[in-house]
Amino acid sequence: MESSEYFEGGKVYVWDETFAIAQTEKTLINAFAVIQDKKEITVIMDQEKIHEDDVIQMDNNWKLITFDMVLPLQTIGFLAKVTTVLADEHISVCALSTYSTDHILVKEHDLLKTLRKLETLGLSIKKA
Repeated sequence: MESSEYFEGGKVYVWDETFAIAQTEKTLINAFAVIQDKKEITVIMDQEKIHEDDVIQMDNNWKLITFDMVLPLQTIGFLAKVTTVLADEHISVCALSTYSTDHILVKEHDLLKTLRKLETLGLSIKKA
């Protein structure tokens, strides 16, 4: 499926929490996401719930945006379009995909600009 079908009329929502992206030595309970590869463990979690003694290094003040739509794994170019539009505005993005949808994290100071750019793609913003 082509990604353009998902933009017009698609919805996104912003989580209330402010998140940290942290490198840790172990998985942390209540994390939004845990990614473990051969070199490290990365945890994405509400920054107010992270104890600094659990962290090797951490980057705070990320807002989580969820694309509130089912995006089949065969969808082509959806995140590419989103990240290109945001890159054109010099907005850094951390992207995550689940089985049926996508999420992006953007710095809190870039949130309003990000939401305006997503609206130009045809997406509407709703409350979490």
